[in-house]
Amino acid sequence: MPIEIDEVLSVYWDEFPPLRNPVLLVALRGLFDIGGVATSALDWMVKEREATVVADIDPDPFFDFTQERPEAYLDGEGMRQIRWPENEFCVVRYPEGARDLVLLNGVEPHLGWPAFTSCVLAVARGLGCNLVVSLGAAAEQVPHTRVPFVVGSTTNDDLAARLGLQRPQYQGPTGVAGVLLQTLDTAGVASVSLRVGVPHYLMNAQHPKSAAALLQHLQHVLGIPTDHATLGDEISRWQELHDGAVEGDPQAAAYVAMLERRHDHLTETMMPTADDLAAELEEFLRGQSDQD
Repeated sequence: MPIEIDEVLSVYWDEFPPLRNPVLLVALRGLFDIGGVATSALDWMVKEREATVVADIDPDPFFDFTQERPEAYLDGEGMRQIRWPENEFCVVRYPEGARDLVLLNGVEPHLGWPAFTSCVLAVARGLGCNLVVSLGAAAEQVPHTRVPFVVGSTTNDDLAARLGLQRPQYQGPTGVAGVLLQTLDTAGVASVSLRVGVPHYLMNAQHPKSAAALLQHLQHVLGIPTDHATLGDEISRWQELHDGAVEGDPQAAAYVAMLERRHDHLTETMMPTADDLAAELEEFLRGQSDQD
């Protein structure tokens, strides 16, 4: 039986005050979130801020619970509870920034991807989001000693021209993020996919440097504070652990040195500066608002 959107999507924004120029950010734990970099970045963004849940998606039709197992725990009153995989939409207001944000920081579903992405589309439309930004992290040939690149793509020709992005060129197995971008494109909702690299030789470690790179990029482009600088202690701690993982191995050290040379060479040929991107994005979103 087809999944009915009204039966799985619950919304709580009927009396919610209007948002300012909202953008929806999506990060889903799964295949395209190596090391939990993208989801941890959004966690860090709202660590010291009030986040209000405005919608959620019922997990039951979308998950194989033998793969994504629910968790048993004792609540504050000592009562046994079950925590199911959550896909909640939260609003975070930024009075000191250029806009408010809607965040989906959840778990990639196993089943029902068309219905799941339709739920995301319904929330974006319901809250007046003119742009959806999908965040991810992939294992790449990048050195742990450098700030990793953030690369982006979009199916929107205007955004591609303004921000110097490419249309997606990847062909092959994809995740729900790929299906989501297609759903948004078909519906005429502008979207951007941002991906940060994670050193492929340290995939099982944590990578706060990659999370900070994503947040810094978002801060410049979206005009909202992300507190990425407060990750400094975590970055230093994991830098020492990463250094220790390759220390004493001449072959590994030579490989990292080669990656450093290539990274430094590519640095000057990447995307436009964040300030240029921010100005172009503002112009694009103003045009979207005028059309609405």
